[in-house]
Amino acid sequence: MRLLYKLLITSIVSGTVLAGFLKVVQVSLNNDAYILLFNMDYIPLLKKVEKINGSGYVFHFVFCFVSVVSLFHIAKIVQLEKHIAVYVIVFTAGSGMLYFLTALTNQPPSATSVISWLYWVVAHAVFGIVVGVMIKYWLKQDA
Repeated sequence: MRLLYKLLITSIVSGTVLAGFLKVVQVSLNNDAYILLFNMDYIPLLKKVEKINGSGYVFHFVFCFVSVVSLFHIAKIVQLEKHIAVYVIVFTAGSGMLYFLTALTNQPPSATSVISWLYWVVAHAVFGIVVGVMIKYWLKQDA
């Protein structure tokens, strides 16, 4: 239970850093990659929920939590859970592919926007760094 609590804290902190990074990009560079974090248009069941205020934030943080917990346990199977690079590589590559879900919605950013894709991928690399560093710290504390 203690590990799950630490992974929850890790996902909240890293998810906040991710959203903050993309919000800064949106405000300072007028790029809408931030919007994709909260977009549920392409998921039929969640499309109806999207109209509820704050549901996009819940979606974002639940997805962060599920991603962090899943990758941690997969990495643990192959004894790579302490390696920051695993989190950076998987979250960066995964987000690079998931970005193109934006083609399934009318909301920005455009699936053909190379600069939005780049900001999206860099933001997720930062997310992976934060996740990896926090997990490595937690595991060192437990040793």
